[in-house]
Amino acid sequence: MTIKKIRARERDSIIQSLRSGVTPKIGIQHIQVGRSNEIKALHEDLKRVADGGSIFRLIIGDYGSGKTFFLSVVRSIALEMRMVTAQADLSPDRRVHASSGQARNLFSELMRNMSTRSKPDGNALTSVIERFITQARKEADTSAKPVGEVIHSNLEALSEMVGGYDFAKVIEQYWNGHEQDNETLKSNAVRWLRAEYTTKTQARADLGVRTIIDDASFYDSLKLMSLFVRQAGYSGLLINLDEMVNLYKLNSTQARTSNYEQILRMLNDCLQGSVEGLGFLLGGTPEFLLDPRKGLYSYEALQSRLAQNSFALRAGVVDYSSPALHLASLTPEELYILLRNLRNVFASGDPERYLVPDEALVAFLNHCHTNVGEAYFRTPRSIIKAFLDMLSIMEQNPNLEWSDLVEAVELEADLPSDMDTEIDADADTMAAEESDGLVGFRI
Repeated sequence: MTIKKIRARERDSIIQSLRSGVTPKIGIQHIQVGRSNEIKALHEDLKRVADGGSIFRLIIGDYGSGKTFFLSVVRSIALEMRMVTAQADLSPDRRVHASSGQARNLFSELMRNMSTRSKPDGNALTSVIERFITQARKEADTSAKPVGEVIHSNLEALSEMVGGYDFAKVIEQYWNGHEQDNETLKSNAVRWLRAEYTTKTQARADLGVRTIIDDASFYDSLKLMSLFVRQAGYSGLLINLDEMVNLYKLNSTQARTSNYEQILRMLNDCLQGSVEGLGFLLGGTPEFLLDPRKGLYSYEALQSRLAQNSFALRAGVVDYSSPALHLASLTPEELYILLRNLRNVFASGDPERYLVPDEALVAFLNHCHTNVGEAYFRTPRSIIKAFLDMLSIMEQNPNLEWSDLVEAVELEADLPSDMDTEIDADADTMAAEESDGLVGFRI
C-alpha cells in the first residue's frame, strides 16, 4: 500500500482553519466528500463559461452546511480549467449596490483576491496584465506589427462597452510604464483596476482618464474584466460571492431592493447570454432566498426566476440545472468518510500515526446523532470542529482513551442567523430614501 504524505503546511492549514470554523484555502482535495451531483452540475457550468457562455448560480444551504467549502471546491476546479477566479464575502461595508463606496469596496476585495492556477492565493491581477502583454508580444512577432499597435487593437473590443474606453486606456498606460520602466505608472494602473482611486481628479492626473471604478460601475467593470482575462489567454472569469445573507440583514428597504435589482440584472444577463466568459456563484442561507418579506423572494421578478421546479418537487428529485442550487445534506456514510479523511490529515497521511481506530469514528457519529439529532447531517461544521478538538487533545495527552473522550463530547446544532440583527443602510442611502418619500423600516 502506497502512503501519500500530506505536507505539513497543508495539514496545519486544514486543521487550524476547520477548528476555527472556516474553510481552508489549500488542501481541500484531502477532505472533500459527497455532493457529486452538485459538483458535476457546476463542472458543466464551468465548461459553458470556458466556451464563452455565462452562468449564474445561488448556492443555498444552512449555516455550517458547507456552502463556503463547496464554493472553494468549485473554485479549485475552475483554476484547473485555466480560469481566473475572484472571491469575496459580503459585509456591512461590501455589497453589490451602494452609494457610499460599499460596492467599490467589494470590487476592490474581488480584485485583491483574484487568483490563477499559478497564483492560487490571490493578488494575481498584475500577472494577468503581464500575460496579456506576453500574448500581445507573441501576436506582434507573428504579424510583424509593433506590440503597442497590437495591444491597442486588442483593446478596441473593450472600448465599445460601458466604461471600456478608460479601462482600455489604463491597460495601455500599464504597457507604457512597462516600456518606459516606470514602476509608478504601472502601480497607478493597477490601483485604478483595483478600484483604489476615490477621486476622478487624482486618476486624471496620474493616468489621464476621466472616470474611476466606483459604486455605479461595479457590475460593468466585472464584465470588462471578464473580457480582458479572456484576451489574456484565460478561459473565463468566475466570481464567488459568499455571505449574501448580509443583504437580507439590511435594515433599509430601499437598500435591499437596490441590491436585489443588481442581482436581477446579473441574473438576466447571464441567463440571456448577454455576457461572455463570466460566471457568478452566490452563497446564501435559505432565509436569504425564501423569506417573502426580506429575502430574494420579496422581489417578484427574482422569485419567478428562482422558484424551484414544480415537477422536481412532485417527483421528489432535485433539478441540478436550476439557478438556485440547494445543497443536499451529507449522508451518514459520507460523514463517516469525512471523519476518516480528517483522521488521515491529522496524521499527515500516515496510517501508522492514526490516533483513533475505525470503531471510534462510528462511536463518535452515534454520539452526535444521539445528542444533536438529524440536524448534524445538515450542518457538519460543529461535528468537524469537535472531532478535530478531540484528536488534538489525544495528541497532547497520549494516555487518554478515545472512548472516554467521545462520551464527553458536547455539541450544539448550528443556529440560524439572528433574525433581529440588521445592518443599517449608509447615511446617504437613508437620506435618499427620505427625499424620495421612502423611509426604512424594521420588520
